[in-house]
Amino acid sequence: MDEFKACNMLDYFPENILIDVLSYLSVRELVRAGRVCKRWKRLVKDQRLWRFVDLTAWKGVTSRILWLLLRQYLGCGLRCLRLRGLLLSARGGTFLSESWLKALSTKCPRLSKLYLLHADLRSLPSCQLLPPSLQVLELRGCELPREFFNQTLTSPACSQEKAEATSSVGAQQQGRDRKGKGLGYLSGIAIGRLVLNNVPSFTDQHLQSLTSWERLSRLELRDTFRVTANGLRSSAAKDGVCGVEGLSRLKFLEIGITGRQGYQLQMASLGLGAGWLGLEELSLGGKEVGPGLLCASRLKDLKCLCLWACTLSEMQIVRSCRMLRGLRQLEFLDVIFQPRQCPPVVEGEGGGEEQDNEEAAGGDNSSDDNKTLDTNDPIPSLRRSLAVLLPSCTLVFTNCSVQINAD
Repeated sequence: MDEFKACNMLDYFPENILIDVLSYLSVRELVRAGRVCKRWKRLVKDQRLWRFVDLTAWKGVTSRILWLLLRQYLGCGLRCLRLRGLLLSARGGTFLSESWLKALSTKCPRLSKLYLLHADLRSLPSCQLLPPSLQVLELRGCELPREFFNQTLTSPACSQEKAEATSSVGAQQQGRDRKGKGLGYLSGIAIGRLVLNNVPSFTDQHLQSLTSWERLSRLELRDTFRVTANGLRSSAAKDGVCGVEGLSRLKFLEIGITGRQGYQLQMASLGLGAGWLGLEELSLGGKEVGPGLLCASRLKDLKCLCLWACTLSEMQIVRSCRMLRGLRQLEFLDVIFQPRQCPPVVEGEGGGEEQDNEEAAGGDNSSDDNKTLDTNDPIPSLRRSLAVLLPSCTLVFTNCSVQINAD
């Protein structure tokens, strides 16, 4: 009897508290919780529980499950959606269909971020089938068609409406439908941030297609092995006959190669040597750090530079930063610094100076310890060198280390 009363104690909890408790459940557990009773079914459909939906941990999600979630649970409260495709699944089959994406656009008008993992997008002709409200698109391990990022000013629905509008009444109806439905297509792609992580099918042709995106301000290319220096050079923002051409609105660019062996290194960051108008933030990682530092001096508007997942020497950094007088922030993330190499001392040279220095030091052992510490650790000396070259620049070191030689 006591256990029965304890179970009914949940009926006396306020709904806001129950919704907070349900928010800690995964999507699969939420669907199961909705089968407990009518009250829980109503609570589970509350849109506060469906703002950030992550389905990457739910393996084997098919199109049937996606339709079920869209019809019963997803709604105007959805802000972020993370999906895992069937590219690496033995089951295979169509994952994202055009009809489901159109229904998602209609039912979830506030969806701003979409993350796709291991999704085969070759069945979609263009990314314009994605919800027009998207501001962030992140693709990881996906397959893309050649013209996926191409942008057209009119949608297939608009062309069909033109064929149907054969009378004046049809033309009036066509105008009303355009006001309600066609704005997302006529205004162009609204994505402002595009992240491509380990997408082997992304090529220079896709990069060139991004130049038609009017709102793209952040582009992150990680392990995109088929992007070359010529492709990056042709897409860079530069002065043309009709004004600034290329990715003119881009403010942040990230290029990094840290992945698998066996791919030919393209050194795409060499394409920065032609300059890039308006580019304020640059992030280089892995094997792209060395070539990128050689060309960073050509970026006149660069203010922030981030170097990550690489091995660098103090001399290499100082030489590259001599031409970056406008730099305001320099960040090192997961960087291994090579130890400083002191020049060999020849016997009989400089002995008088060393003796004078020792007498001036007065035999202070603490100063000798500090000198030894500075010799083995390049970060203090690097701070001093960069403080002279870039006095108004902020240095940030995160999870950095010093390489220790066996000698």
